[in-house]
Amino acid sequence: MKLQRLRGLIRKEFIQIWRDPSAIAIAFFMPVFLLFLFGYGVSLDARHVPVAVVVDQPSAETSAFVSGLQQSTYFTPQVYGNVQAARRAVMEHRADGILWLRADFSRQVLQGNTASIGVLVNGEDANNARILQGYLQGVWQGWLQQRAASAGAALVVPVTGQDRIWFNPALRSRDYLVPGLIAVIMTLIGALLTAMVVAREWERGTMEALMASPVTMHEILLGKLIPYFFLGMGGMLLSVAMAVWLFAVPLVGSFWVLLLCSSLFLLAALGMGLLISSVAHNQFVAGQIAIIVTFLPAFILSGFIFDIQSMPAAIRLVTHIVAARYYVSILQTVFLAGDVWPVILWNSLALALMATFFLGVTLLRSHKRLD
Repeated sequence: MKLQRLRGLIRKEFIQIWRDPSAIAIAFFMPVFLLFLFGYGVSLDARHVPVAVVVDQPSAETSAFVSGLQQSTYFTPQVYGNVQAARRAVMEHRADGILWLRADFSRQVLQGNTASIGVLVNGEDANNARILQGYLQGVWQGWLQQRAASAGAALVVPVTGQDRIWFNPALRSRDYLVPGLIAVIMTLIGALLTAMVVAREWERGTMEALMASPVTMHEILLGKLIPYFFLGMGGMLLSVAMAVWLFAVPLVGSFWVLLLCSSLFLLAALGMGLLISSVAHNQFVAGQIAIIVTFLPAFILSGFIFDIQSMPAAIRLVTHIVAARYYVSILQTVFLAGDVWPVILWNSLALALMATFFLGVTLLRSHKRLD
């Protein structure tokens, strides 16, 4: 390997990147688009949920309860005259649930008996139904405590819980989703950049010229790897800057730890892209393979949105060969919890092994021949 030839190949790649808007779009414009799309468009928080409220016999007690519901940021109550109208609202997706205060509600409350409320929740979306049920239970408990305090009596509850939420006390799903989204973006950037660019070389015939030159395969691969590594790291820095300054996601851990772990993951992603380019010499085919083999597993099997521990055992086993799984764990830990070294070291070791594997297999498969 000659350093002068390697410098020439790297310079050639940087000139090609500058002249090729698609590589710059993949590295910089795609992260901005995906972060805006998922950061603002995807949320696991339930806010302003439309709820149908039915009060059979209005009274001071029912008015106080409905008033507490209206003051909550989680609900947008819609009053209906009867349960049948509320059911139609749920069936027509104008409401996600029904809160039914029956005719004997006030009488039971005033007599000191156990008053019950009817809660009917649309279960088509099971996750949203559980969230809505929990929020309604919280409003009910809050109303009971407020009523007991106004009467000068203590609310007798057999067991009271003292909740303390670690790492994400505001319970913002954006703080959880945006770091994971960076892993998905980095996967797509690394795989697409190298897979499609090398395939473009084959399509244009410039790869044949490289094969006929004195350069070695080590120099060709490094000449491809180094420029796109810096380009991918630029996309990563842009994503982190948007996460911290635009979406207000806290970065509790060390930035340098994040940078080092991102470098390991990007090497693994670039290695996957180079391996794809050694199989597919067509841009369209290389792009499709990159999306199917890297983006979809990173989106579904990395823990970015779907909890890995809730998956079947066979699928959990498959997630161990998805590099994004380890990077998502590092990102969410560094952003929200800090430098938790047992998590960072083991996942970084897995990323280093995967980067070595993909780059090693690519080198073994790459030869200076045109077949």
